[in-house]
Formats: sequence, structure tokens, C-alpha cells
Amino acid sequence: MFKALKKDSINLKIDRFPCGKCGGLLAFKPGTQFLTCQYCGQENEIGQRYDEIQEYDFHQALIELAQAKPATEIAQIQCGACGAGFKFANSVHAGECPFCGTSIVSSTAQTRPITPKSLLPFKISEQEAKQQFRRWLKGLWFAPNKVKKYAHDDAKLAGVYIPYWTYDSATETTYLGARGDVYYVSQEVQTVRNGQMVNEIKQVPQINWTPVRGRVARFFDDVLIGASKSLPRQILDQLEPWDLANLESYNESYLSGFTSEYYQVNLDQGFDEAKRKMDNVIYQDIAFDIGGDQQRVDQFNTQHSNTTYKHCLLPVWSAAFRYQQQAFRFVINGRTGKVQGERPYSYWKIAFAIILGVIAVGGLLIFLERSGLLEQAQYYR
Repeated sequence: MFKALKKDSINLKIDRFPCGKCGGLLAFKPGTQFLTCQYCGQENEIGQRYDEIQEYDFHQALIELAQAKPATEIAQIQCGACGAGFKFANSVHAGECPFCGTSIVSSTAQTRPITPKSLLPFKISEQEAKQQFRRWLKGLWFAPNKVKKYAHDDAKLAGVYIPYWTYDSATETTYLGARGDVYYVSQEVQTVRNGQMVNEIKQVPQINWTPVRGRVARFFDDVLIGASKSLPRQILDQLEPWDLANLESYNESYLSGFTSEYYQVNLDQGFDEAKRKMDNVIYQDIAFDIGGDQQRVDQFNTQHSNTTYKHCLLPVWSAAFRYQQQAFRFVINGRTGKVQGERPYSYWKIAFAIILGVIAVGGLLIFLERSGLLEQAQYYR
């Protein structure tokens, strides 16, 4: 599946994408199957590969990873266009030459034991992503007024392919818990009616708990875990859903003109995150299996089998803006245009909204009291 890496310097395999007509820079055009020259406009078609997207055995991969020795040093990249030598950031394997801007994609095979086998190409352009960001920014509640001006800025977005793991797993879970069934008993209570304390009979709910045990099973397909540490996990998770059914075989051409990252979350670490996601679903399955009006899950134990994984790259547009000396990052799903990110709040707007809410509630209570509706409502409780 993959082979061990040596612990010394590595000569990277590098791909460049020069225009066949003018020798200029070719970059992938989102939403198409073409590399487009930034100078003469020439379009070079990307040959599609129709290989089946495979799943790989998770436990076999862990055995092979235990035997692999990761590289500790990466040699310089030599730009074939201008001859300059440079290094990408430790987490990046595709980007531009900092001296001449040539798009360069270095192989991941020499620096990571597991290489990406599939990806989703960018579907929406940078301009479309900016429009989505402007809509998102304008729709933020309680955002400072100064922040809204960023909706009109023409800041450049960075197109990045983010590494992800997907996991499939068949699960069987045994559990212990209790089923709660609600019943009602008559109980005398005191309440105020017309300014006087009176006794009334009310039906009070009680719960009868019955110990239960059982077993549930579920097969999980494509549980998605972000393998990047450059963006917060909560932001990456909120970019879902992704159209993973449209994954294409890995092709360096789709990376031309974009940045692409190595995975920074290892395969076993990603599965630990995946199991936490699965546990949330399994808990709901157990509650449904217990039934009744309320459920209590005291403990459960899950066994995983036939566990497989894929390593893929997914596209995001990313940028940041500054407000009051603080940077706020946002990302846009490069397939759907869904926006997620960090945002500032205007505490003046929040305080003003709270004051208005208190005034509104107070006014409503005064109206209900004067109209007699408040007393009637208390009577029918």
C-alpha cells in the first residue's frame, strides 16, 4: 500500500504546468475540466480518470505505518521556470514559486506514508466565493457596523485543498440503561386564586424506571474527519455536507494554481475523532431501542469491524479580516459555497437588544394584568 520513508533528505518529484502555446502559467479553472493560461487564455483539457475510488483496510494500514519511518528533512524545491530554490511550509505540498509565481505541485509520496488517492475539484470560482462571503457577512446578527464594510472589500481569497480522512465501519454495541415511563398521580397543591390561597387537585407526573439491556448495530459510511491543523476543527466540520459521491481520482492538474496541504492528523488520530462522531449516533440508536418516555444510558461498549479508510483532498476558499487588532478567519466550501468562520460581536448591540427585550416583556405583562388575561392564565394552569 505504501512504503517506508528514509530519515534523510528527500528529492521531491515536482510537477509544473506550463502553457503549451505561450509557456505561461496554467491554473485549474473551477467548475471546468480545463487548465487555463493566465496570459493568453489558452485552455488545456484535463484528462479525466475513471478509476474506482477504493477503500483501504484500516488495521492493515496501522501495521504498515508502525513499520514506516517518517522523513525528518525535505530538500529544497527547484523551480524549473526561474531556477530558484525554496521550500514550502511544512504542511504544504502544492503552491506557487515565491519568485516567479509558477504553479508547482510536489509529490506527497516521499513525505507522507499515505498519499491522497482522490479529491473533489473546486466547483465555484473565487468571485462566486466572494459573493457568498458578502452575503454571509451582511447576515451576521449583532456584528459591529465597521465589520460590514468588509463585504465591499476586494480582498483576495486563497484556494486550498484540505486533507481529509473518511472512515467506514460496521459497529455492534451492547448497552445497559433504564426505560422511563411517565404516569400521573393526583396531588393536592396550594395556589393563589383571586388573591386567596386555595387547595386544588392536580395531576403530577411521575416516572417509573425499568432496567434494560440490549444490542444495536449500525454500519457507518464515509465518516469525514479533517486532517488539517491550520483551521479549527469546528469550522471544518461545519462546512459539511460534501458531495463525496463525486470524488475523482487524484490528479495533480486540479491542484495547479492552488495550495494543497499534507495531512497533519494521523490515520489513527482521525479514527479516534471518527469514533466520537459515531458514538453520538449510536447513543441515539440506543435511546430509540430503549423506547419509553425517557431513557437513561448507563454504559455502552462498541465493537468495530470491517473498518476501512480513504485519504482525499477537499477544496476550500480561505481568508481573514482584522477587526480591533484581532484576526477573524473564514472559509468557504469550494463545492457548495457554504460559509463558516469566526466573527466579532457588538456588545452595544447585544445590550441594546436585551434592554428592548426587557421593555417589551414588561409592557406585555402590564397589558395582560390590566386586561385581566394574566389572572385567567393563572387560573387555567
